[in-house]
Amino acid sequence: MANLIRRDPIREMLSWNRTMERMLNNLYDDGELGFGEPLNLRIPLDVIENEDEFVVKADVAGINPDDIEITYTENSLSIKAEMRDEREEKGEEGRYHLRERRYGTFSRTISMPGTVDVEGIDAETENGVLKIHLPKKEEVKPRRIEIKGAEKQNVIEGKSKNK
Repeated sequence: MANLIRRDPIREMLSWNRTMERMLNNLYDDGELGFGEPLNLRIPLDVIENEDEFVVKADVAGINPDDIEITYTENSLSIKAEMRDEREEKGEEGRYHLRERRYGTFSRTISMPGTVDVEGIDAETENGVLKIHLPKKEEVKPRRIEIKGAEKQNVIEGKSKNK
């Protein structure tokens, strides 16, 4: 006996619409997507580890470095800032014909290993990129360990009879 499945294209379309809406809300960290309303932005980050330190790079183009707050607490690095709307700052009125530049607040928190020397953390910006240097503690840096008690072997040198 075959089962007949009834399809409802309207319900399927609404389900797809809700799924897309959920994805977009997650993308913008549950911010508003309406025209002209601020978004809670999520800046892209790179985290690089080398022998001496971790380096975190974040795109902060258009944000005054004085408006960026960086904190390190309990092995978590947090970056918070706000990109202000130019119309609000200058008191300008007018209609936009095209508006693609975003404004609003952003906040990112990432977990770091417990090997960071908190006293040595520093940050700099250059060409719209924020670089945060998180040096590693001395006790976690790799070092060569000499084995004690091993005798050095004598090497016998010889000369060939062939000239």
